[in-house]
Amino acid sequence: MAVALPKNFSEVRQHLQEPLIRNSFFIMASSFVAAGFGFFFWMIAARLYSQADVGIATALMSSMGLLILISRLGLDQAVIRFFPQRDKSKVLGTAIIVPTAVALGAGVIFVAAVDVIAPELVIVRTVAPLYLAFLGAYSITWVLEGALNAIRKSEYYFVLNLLYGLRILFLFPLVFLGAMGIFSSFGLSFVLGLILALALLSRCSIRPAAGVDRVFIREAWQFSAGAYIAGILMSAPNMVIPIMVLNVLGAESTANYYITYAIVSILFMIPYAFTTSLFVEGSHGGEMKKSVLRTLASMFALLIPAIIGLALFGEQILSLIGKDYVEGITLLRVLALSAVFVSICQTFISIAKVRNDIRSLIIISGFVSVALLGLGYTLMHQFGLIGMGYAWFATYAAGTLLTGVILWKKGWITSS
Repeated sequence: MAVALPKNFSEVRQHLQEPLIRNSFFIMASSFVAAGFGFFFWMIAARLYSQADVGIATALMSSMGLLILISRLGLDQAVIRFFPQRDKSKVLGTAIIVPTAVALGAGVIFVAAVDVIAPELVIVRTVAPLYLAFLGAYSITWVLEGALNAIRKSEYYFVLNLLYGLRILFLFPLVFLGAMGIFSSFGLSFVLGLILALALLSRCSIRPAAGVDRVFIREAWQFSAGAYIAGILMSAPNMVIPIMVLNVLGAESTANYYITYAIVSILFMIPYAFTTSLFVEGSHGGEMKKSVLRTLASMFALLIPAIIGLALFGEQILSLIGKDYVEGITLLRVLALSAVFVSICQTFISIAKVRNDIRSLIIISGFVSVALLGLGYTLMHQFGLIGMGYAWFATYAAGTLLTGVILWKKGWITSS
């Protein structure tokens, strides 16, 4: 099935106004804004703070991200999947209360057992109340971001990401706190984001209901349970790897990895934007095969030039962060090339979510998680930090082959 290309300005304008493309644009613009602010955030942090402080701060932020991921219970995905059919306020209230309670409980356990789980992060015990407050704000804001995309108000998601840029300003007055200054700058932006996101949803007549909708929980659980497991499997490596690098190679290597990954994540934001919009449109009943083809065409039209540009100018970009980070150029180029395979795997995941094929979702996410962490740990010991880059490339290349096999066996390649 061929996708007709627009032939004149009016057709281009109509194409851009389609919900799939429009929301993809705003999600992608949000991602680029976040990446741009992130670049300046880390560039300034690298100049104001020591490399060891940057390494500790990134591990702290990753630990919080991992706790958020564990606490989701798949309800953030259920918000997108079930918003069109159910009472939005009740769904949103439930999706906030339950995961945030779990996140705070997990946070208390992490703080209590940090000397066993991650001895390098024992500093978290001295700032436990602040850590838990930021954890709660992060948890709620995560759900609210998904709600804005679910109601096709991705332009509000864009505004929210503009606000997050204020974290750069916090770096200056908090420099005396060392690693906690970087971490606090990150956390304070989510407190502000929480306030703005609630105000934006209120403009759409959506306010989180106080209480848990047990009917929604029961109906969503079959979907959300699988999405939860798959989400943990796919996202956990991003949270675990900085902590793993810290334990294997030290704080300086952790800073190098995190900064390099933060730059390459600009590429990963392109498939994230398009596949998130694909999931939203599929949940609203859009024609899947047509949407998938448009997603792939639009995604690679942007992704391929971006990969080439980053590979060519990556060394100059790293040098802007600091001369100590230029040694990550080889890692940057390997991670950039892996973005092609990451895009295909992410597209498959969105298709599986819409079709409620939880088994395939767990198969591909489980493979990626186990292979990336296992290969990364093994190859880091053998090759150093670049070993993690090799692991990314090999894992997602193999994952792409696996998605092709699954699609062929299920007949999704030829079906409408």
